[in-house]
Order: sequence, then C-alpha cells, then structure tokens
Amino acid sequence: MKHLPLDFPWDIQWYENLPSTNDLAKEYGKQNLSQCAVILADSQSKGRGRMGRSFHSPAGSGIYLSVLLRPGCDARELMHLTCATAVAMCDAVERVCGVRPGAKWINDLVLENKKLGGILTEMSLDAAGKVVWCVIGVGINCKKTAFPAELENIAISLESVTGTPVDRGALIAEMILALKNLSDGLPENSAAILNRYRKDCITLGKDVMVIRGDQQLPAFAIDVDQEGGLVVAFPDGTQETIAAGEVSVRGLCGYI
Repeated sequence: MKHLPLDFPWDIQWYENLPSTNDLAKEYGKQNLSQCAVILADSQSKGRGRMGRSFHSPAGSGIYLSVLLRPGCDARELMHLTCATAVAMCDAVERVCGVRPGAKWINDLVLENKKLGGILTEMSLDAAGKVVWCVIGVGINCKKTAFPAELENIAISLESVTGTPVDRGALIAEMILALKNLSDGLPENSAAILNRYRKDCITLGKDVMVIRGDQQLPAFAIDVDQEGGLVVAFPDGTQETIAAGEVSVRGLCGYI
C-alpha cells in the first residue's frame, strides 16, 4: 500500500468481497497463520456489528477492515480496547478528512448526530485468562450513497459531511498506522487513552436509556471508568457501571 512505509511489519491482505473481515481475521488467529495481520474488503456480505447486528457494507462506499493482534496480556488489561480503538479511528479520520467524529459509547463513531461507523472487538483467551489473539474490526461510511430505508435517518458518510470525495487509500493507511500505534501502547497507556476517550465520548453528560432485554431504564451518563465501562446515575440517586448491554443516547442520536 503506497501510503504505508515499505517496511511496515504487518501482513496486509485485500479482497473484493468477504462475508466478514472479522471472521477471516479470527480464523487466522485460531490457525496461527499470521502474527499480526490486516484484512481489508471492498464489500462484505455478512458484515457484523455489536450483538450480532448487521453492518451495511456495499462495494466502493466504505472502509471495512480488521486487524489481528497477539498482545499476550491478561484479558482484564484489554477491557478498554474498544474505547482505545475509537480514539485511534477519530485521530485517523481527522488527519485525512479534517473533521473529528465523536464516539457514542461504546462502539459507534458519530458525526452530526448520525452513525459514521462502528467497531467490533473480539478476543480468544487461554485457560489462564491470557489473550491468545484479539481482532479489531472497523467499518466507516465514506461515500455519499443511498442507505437502506432502515438506516436513512441514522447513518451518514464522510463525503456527506465534508462535501468532497474521500481518498480511501489515504484513510485506510492512516487507520492502520493509528491501530499500529495503539497496539504498541497496549495495555500500558490505558489511563491516557481513556482520558482522550472521555473527551470524544458524546454519551457523557447526557440522558441515556439503559436497555436490558425488555427493560428501558432512564439514567444520566456520568463517566467512563478505567476499564471502559459507562458509569450512570439513575433517578433514585443510585449509580452503576454498565459493562455490557445496550445504552442509547436520548435526545442526541436518533438511533439505538
């Protein structure tokens, strides 16, 4: 890739179409086929988001990539991985496109109160709780295009915001470099990374809805803790750290 150093250490593979870049990266992790690798696809037929949701991945319109890492640390030391990835991707978009997205806790990139992209992190642990491999998947909407009806009011592209075409090659390279820099500091730089995430996180200081199955509990987002959990306060004054489940930003983003 022309925008990356010639001696860049990661194996980079590009495909016209894949079911899912994350799935292929996970197979590489399971089979020890690569120490670290980047999987890119021009389109995905079964792109995935958090909690099994589909991720719209048409050809020529976005960036769909996954990175396989082997950090060799305890899983607890990577609880902030999704937050860290969000900061890295905000950095990459800002450098290439001149606009900085926000991060909707925990895995969405947002511009103009609409979803620009998503992050999906997955990992495998050994019996001792060490991370054998982890995969970071990122999808970003680049080209101004017609979204499916269910996404029309909640999705946005970089081209729609900036008014100019996106150099996908330059942005891909910047994203890969940002993820390489991120991997070099995991987990040592977690405190600094989370401080940066708090600045990018549009969820903080907002009313949210904590969604658990059929339950929808109103709350107020106070902070992100040192493991990336969302600290919320409920109307009765009690507080809780949300480490999993769904949180939507009420009155700011028009999607859950």
